[in-house]
Amino acid sequence: MRSIRAAAAGAVTLSLALAATACGGGSATGGGSNDSPKTLTYWASNQGAGIEVDKKVLQPELDKFEKQTGIKVKLEVVPWSDLLNRILTATTSGQGPDVLNIGNTWSASLQATGALLPWDAENFGKIGGRDRFVDSALGSTGAEGKDPAAVPLYSMSYALYYNKKLFADAGISKPPATWDELVADGKKLSKDGKWALGMEGSNPSENIHHAFVFAKQHGADFFTADGKADFTGDGTVAAVKQYVDLMAKDKVIAPGNAEYAQNQSVSDFAKGKTAMLLWQSASANLESQGMSKDDYGIAPVPVRSGTPGTGKQVNSMVAGINLAVFKNTDNSDGAAKFVKFMTSDAEQKILNKAYSTIPPVKSAQTDAAFATPANTVLKDTLAKSAVALPQVADESQFETAVGTAVKSLFADAAAGRPVTTGSVKAALEKAQQQMPAA
Repeated sequence: MRSIRAAAAGAVTLSLALAATACGGGSATGGGSNDSPKTLTYWASNQGAGIEVDKKVLQPELDKFEKQTGIKVKLEVVPWSDLLNRILTATTSGQGPDVLNIGNTWSASLQATGALLPWDAENFGKIGGRDRFVDSALGSTGAEGKDPAAVPLYSMSYALYYNKKLFADAGISKPPATWDELVADGKKLSKDGKWALGMEGSNPSENIHHAFVFAKQHGADFFTADGKADFTGDGTVAAVKQYVDLMAKDKVIAPGNAEYAQNQSVSDFAKGKTAMLLWQSASANLESQGMSKDDYGIAPVPVRSGTPGTGKQVNSMVAGINLAVFKNTDNSDGAAKFVKFMTSDAEQKILNKAYSTIPPVKSAQTDAAFATPANTVLKDTLAKSAVALPQVADESQFETAVGTAVKSLFADAAAGRPVTTGSVKAALEKAQQQMPAA
């Protein structure tokens, strides 16, 4: 197994700056080999309610793969708080896993390091072909016009989960369809020690996902058409303020959520402490924490007015997990076999059922398990009203810079400090200054 150095705080920008020249590793040519044909190392992302849940889901499948191929897979489930820095450190040191999960929004950034195997026609041919995958999932695998840096593994979209009993007790007959309705309902629900909505205010990735969607609903983008950062336009400032105002002004999110970064908002919802949750494919997580599927409903994420769709009616980013291979793997053939196994119809059904996600493999979606009301909401959102985050080389810095800026604004809100248009713009200006020079 290859060793990994601990990633230092702030490694994101430095790692990407070095990656183009520092990447190298397993084989003498830096281009991969089959020097270790009997083993693979695999970094999985934390998809379940905890790391141990993921191990229970994945290990039986890895054992199955070993029985079929004779290749032993050494699994490590990496928390989201560590995953990106761990990957970036590996791209510079050349000492990483053979195969790894990446958040699909990171695809273009990691592609730019040159560390990942490109999925050209030959490599796709080894796993059954590119046309097996849903187009929207392929749209978040790397920069436009380049061979994908990874293969879709799990597809997700955001949805609004709501507690049926708390809604009924408050006299609310249906989930909110607009943000004004959500705030109005939220004021009825935030009482007796309970709050309307849960949020992860200290999680930069969650922050950027919501800020991106709010910006789309305001007709704004964080990048110009030619890929340059533009964080301080009126629309982006208004979008971030609307998001943070759910705590600062509207008082429908508990101040303590400003410190949440490890799925605490999901646990609060499962325990009945909050009435609503905005989350990606949460059903399996909720049920693993003892919440019956009969106790909650699922609806599309609200929009400003009207119904979800394209343009200003977007209500989710195209969420998902991609499976990547380090270019310098010591088991090139085994890595290809593993990706083929994980994206096979049978495994796609098993894994996506376990995580209540949607298979990005077209033929696997026909299983009845993916036709439930909850999964129908997710599939409809992916098909009609979700868009990919910018597939630009600076995307991971964008997530870190703007996500951290939003985190600081939530901290202000929780402390009772005013969150104004001016303070939001100042935070976004500071974030833009952290981006690489054009």
